[in-house]
Amino acid sequence: MTEQNTDVIQGTLDLLILKTLSLEPMHGFGIARRVEQVSRGVFKVNPGSLLTALQRLDRAGWISSEWRNTANSRRAKFYVLTRAGRKQLQIETADWTRRASAVARLLQQEA
Repeated sequence: MTEQNTDVIQGTLDLLILKTLSLEPMHGFGIARRVEQVSRGVFKVNPGSLLTALQRLDRAGWISSEWRNTANSRRAKFYVLTRAGRKQLQIETADWTRRASAVARLLQQEA
């Protein structure tokens, strides 16, 4: 049996980050861990991809960041969803729902 692919689906990482940050501010490792936990291990976030996505979301104004101490007293950059980010999350959620429904319809077709 082959190993199952755990890569995040292309084009969904921004959505997953925005959704994760809508719950509470988090540092990068926490975001990656939450995505993996909530997806029950189906998705694992590559650290390099996560950093690139966080920089892109910050430039777009959808998240902001600040240095804070973690629960175990280490300094880490924490990311927070902005008002514009909440709006973008709504847009991307609606788009994802529309696309997922279209894929589901295609998969339900009989040969």
